[in-house]
Amino acid sequence: MRPAEASARTLDGAEAAALVAAIAAEKDRQAFARLFAFYGPRLKAFLARQGFSDSDCDDLIQDTMLTVWRKADGFDATRGAVSTWVFTISRNLGIDRRRRLNRRAAEDELYPVEDVDPSPSAEGVMLSRETEIRVRSALGKLPPEQAEVIALSFFSQSPQTDISKALGIPLGTVKSRVRLAMNRLRQLLEESR
Repeated sequence: MRPAEASARTLDGAEAAALVAAIAAEKDRQAFARLFAFYGPRLKAFLARQGFSDSDCDDLIQDTMLTVWRKADGFDATRGAVSTWVFTISRNLGIDRRRRLNRRAAEDELYPVEDVDPSPSAEGVMLSRETEIRVRSALGKLPPEQAEVIALSFFSQSPQTDISKALGIPLGTVKSRVRLAMNRLRQLLEESR
């Protein structure tokens, strides 16, 4: 076992308090790394026993140790041990996370997605039919070669390369007819409003 691994396994109360003091006074990264190496696995076991998933445990450990970093100057060794302080921070963050998750679950119950009515409204159906009638009327006013390309392209959903082969015309001609037909349809539909 390497010395770093051995030191990560043991940490007495006085040493832990000294590390927190170093973080508070100097923002000592090595002291923080030592605390993290010692408390990280212990916090993971603590949080896992509370039923948190691995990813939640990892998030809560990060949040706990970030709080230790930020609030190291607020630690008072006369009021308790570093371990008590660290585990209390972790427990409180865990409680907050559960509350957030429970609130989301409650909101999901209040507004379930399945309750949305997927059927169109009567007004929507009527507007759809009116639009369809206008489009069919406008299609009837197109030159036959343009109407044929539009019908194959949009109603049969054929790719333009297949239309080119089926009609025996160049792909560029198909594209031109589609563009001309779409411009003419747009114009005819605007006029029929």
